[in-house]
Amino acid sequence: MKKFNNYINSNVLFNVANLNSFILGVRIIAGILTSKFIAIFIGAEGLALVGNLSSFLKAIQSFSALGFYKGLVKYIAEYKEKHQKLSEVLSTSFYIGFLSTICSALFCYYFAENINTFLFGGADYTYAIEILALVLPLYSLNAFCFAIMNGYSKYKFLLVISLIGQIGGLLITLLLIWQDQIDGALVAIAITPGLIFLITLVGILFRTSLVPFVKITRVSSQMLNKLSPYSVMALTSAVALPVVMILIRNYIIKEIGLQETGYWEAMNRISDYYLMFVNSLIALYLVPKLAKIDTKKDFRKEVINFYKNLMPYFAGLLILLYFTRKIVLTLVFSKEFLPASDLFLWQILGDFIRVLAMVIAYQFLAKKMFTHFIILEIFLFVTLYFSSVYLVDVFGLEGAVMGHFFTHLLHFGIVILIFSSSLFGIISEDSV
Repeated sequence: MKKFNNYINSNVLFNVANLNSFILGVRIIAGILTSKFIAIFIGAEGLALVGNLSSFLKAIQSFSALGFYKGLVKYIAEYKEKHQKLSEVLSTSFYIGFLSTICSALFCYYFAENINTFLFGGADYTYAIEILALVLPLYSLNAFCFAIMNGYSKYKFLLVISLIGQIGGLLITLLLIWQDQIDGALVAIAITPGLIFLITLVGILFRTSLVPFVKITRVSSQMLNKLSPYSVMALTSAVALPVVMILIRNYIIKEIGLQETGYWEAMNRISDYYLMFVNSLIALYLVPKLAKIDTKKDFRKEVINFYKNLMPYFAGLLILLYFTRKIVLTLVFSKEFLPASDLFLWQILGDFIRVLAMVIAYQFLAKKMFTHFIILEIFLFVTLYFSSVYLVDVFGLEGAVMGHFFTHLLHFGIVILIFSSSLFGIISEDSV
């Protein structure tokens, strides 16, 4: 325990905790409360449908914003004192993103019935897709505004906006679920992004000095080329994974049933809650560290340190979760969801291996190994879908989480192979 405390207090993780722990805590609590309301007022079948719309929203939001966020943050921070370049970054991302958003919104609105069939089968929730289409531009504007604030290091402002947005979104979601059950839940998913933008807009009014920088004449093909690698990387993960999850969810609904799919969705939600903090920790602490590393020796040292100092605690959390899984399911959802306890073992094993791989795989991002990252991500999602489908046919619902475990085990093995010389080879001072 002393080593862990020293690790926290040595500023390695302290800044990350300062910036994100509180908002992550609020986000997790909001997720748990929403899950509880869904369990009480809608049940397992409703949770499965809500999961499909949530996945679709993530995919279309990411596509509409073209995955510019990380690249935009980087170049705003880099060019904030160079007005010509800053204008090119803001103008290119705004106008190209705006065009993409309008196309995405029109697609969702005019093909709402087809999308409804894909997501919900025979049930008619077309209106939710249409509402989502109308709100979509507000989401893209919100992402654009957040990127500007992030690029200018306005972390406290972002924290406040995120906090207000989370609390406001939670209250509206709970109210709508209470009043209209499944319809309320779907409408809440569709309108929440627009709500957050209205809050963000208040803060953006204080940065009106940036408005003159956004000019259509400053749209630059050169800047678009710079943003493109970040866009392709972001879109590969942010669009492909939700689509794969929808396909797996639809397959389980077809082959096993809607209620059982709700149990699988409940397991995924619990997994998301504890992975939320781990993902943020890795992204905010480990990636900047890896970006500064130029030798195999330092890369190996960082990976080993992360494994030694954090993974035992993560493993302990997962073991505790496994032995208290029925209590957790009852608290977060209801007794109706107790059959999901059979899914915990393969899911938490897969999540543990997923984090082990993630620690090493973030080197792709830190060193801008775009091609490696994209190929491996596509392989990961294809494997996840086909292994889940095959194992569901063989083992039933449990096969879905077995597919999750198998996919991440295979992914971990490939990542180890790619970086084997850095992790296990003869240590030298050459570049990683």
